[in-house]
Amino acid sequence: MLGVNLVRKQVWGFIIILVGIISSVNILFAATSEAAFNLPNETDPQDTFPVPSGIKNQLFYLQRTTNTNTVIYSLNVNDKGELDESTPVKVFWIRYPEGGMRKELNFIQKAFAYGTISKKNKDGSFTIQLVAYKKKEFTLKKSPIDNTYKMYTLINNKESEIKRVYIQIDPGGTLFNPNVRYIEMKGKEAATNKPIMERFKP
Repeated sequence: MLGVNLVRKQVWGFIIILVGIISSVNILFAATSEAAFNLPNETDPQDTFPVPSGIKNQLFYLQRTTNTNTVIYSLNVNDKGELDESTPVKVFWIRYPEGGMRKELNFIQKAFAYGTISKKNKDGSFTIQLVAYKKKEFTLKKSPIDNTYKMYTLINNKESEIKRVYIQIDPGGTLFNPNVRYIEMKGKEAATNKPIMERFKP
């Protein structure tokens, strides 16, 4: 009789331990599942970068993974507000790590990285290309809404006013051949004025 009681106690003890283990596993699984469905949204690095403001005649700006130094593309106008048709786009740095100071591009940056090539068209607009990525064409022309020059390109196959370009660069490339994971373009649809964005592998 004592042997039977001892066996019963051992069986019940085992059941209690087993139930505890199962409960713990269920709790852990539930917590893991809840965490999986309630992960905080990852913030893209570019969403934490400074946004240039108060820059006269700014068309759009370009930023890269490397740092917050920002390339500004603006209208190249004289003191009278007249456009320099030989070089309609002026390009320069805003060096945020250096207190937001403005700095001109050096020769290599202008010739191989961030400079532009322009061609005037018969209708008075300009075809603009970035020297580092000539596949993507931009058009500098006057907006029919306010008659001011704006920069347009195709974003998701829709004519859009370009406002920002961001380049995601991963390790493993070189100075003249960086490892670009994607290019992100943001702007406004010309027809609807709605925000639009596209990411693509160059």
